[in-house]
Amino acid sequence: MQNESSWLKRFRLPLAISLYLCLLVVGCAKSQPPANSDQQKPGVTSVGVVKATPIVTSITKGESGDAIVRLKITDGYHVNANPPSLPYLIATQLDLTSAAGVSVDFITYPNGLQKKFSFEERPLSVYEGETDLKVRLTATKTAKPGEHNLSAKLRVQACDDQVCYAPGTMDLTLPVTVK
Repeated sequence: MQNESSWLKRFRLPLAISLYLCLLVVGCAKSQPPANSDQQKPGVTSVGVVKATPIVTSITKGESGDAIVRLKITDGYHVNANPPSLPYLIATQLDLTSAAGVSVDFITYPNGLQKKFSFEERPLSVYEGETDLKVRLTATKTAKPGEHNLSAKLRVQACDDQVCYAPGTMDLTLPVTVK
């Protein structure tokens, strides 16, 4: 009897920690949306569900202006807004590289729609249908007049109401005319 008591005293803390970690893992796993499930539709990709169209913009030398990247998300799908509702969700993210004489000041992401999905108790902020990402650009006073192409990468993760698909990145070119 004495041996059982000393054994319990010796391993009580490690057992309690192990039990706590198991409960933590189970609780976290429950709150995650299904990333790869048998319910995924064959051939569906995040990049295939989202079409991105940069809209040509003009900027006068020495001034700033807004360029638009229009997203069209296939009906029945959504992508996470930026910022995402929860830390583990992958936000829609646009990264641009400045061109000679044209710099990227900042990107404005629209407010997302608040939607409820089966895999999360709280509504999530998402983009559906058509939405525009605004890019504030500045042309230096010494920028050469004419067309400049800014390289861009758009990262998205498409989901339907049951399943999230693997995130994908598409290469874009944002055309800017400097006057």
